[in-house]
Amino acid sequence: MKGNRLYKIEKLCGKTAIESLFSHDTSSSHNGTVVYPLRAVWSINHRRDVSCPKFLIMVPKRRLHHAVERVTMRRRIRETYRLNRDLIPRDIPLDIAFIYVASELLPYNKVERAMTRALSRIKLSLDEHQALETVETDSRSSD
Repeated sequence: MKGNRLYKIEKLCGKTAIESLFSHDTSSSHNGTVVYPLRAVWSINHRRDVSCPKFLIMVPKRRLHHAVERVTMRRRIRETYRLNRDLIPRDIPLDIAFIYVASELLPYNKVERAMTRALSRIKLSLDEHQALETVETDSRSSD
């Protein structure tokens, strides 16, 4: 995938994929963080063939009551993700959900700051996860 645009393949869709992201079974590695005004939930999905990060944006009606405001926030979040998605590796089958938790419409710069912090936390978590996997692999091969 070249360029700066968002492709259909990068959007998380499908009932089973979304349910597996939000399920709380202990067999898979689920992580989450809150960086106001966003909450990010992510997991590595080894069951799919495409190895690029997929994302989902949720702006609850409970937080922003007017549809115009929800659409505006969804567009702002999508734009900040599009511009900052290079902070996470492009070759990992990662599912990410961004949930808006503020109760008012916030300016773009606050959303962008939160997105960069959330993506950097996701990258740190992925680095730790990969380090653990390499240690486990090394210990298995030495046995």
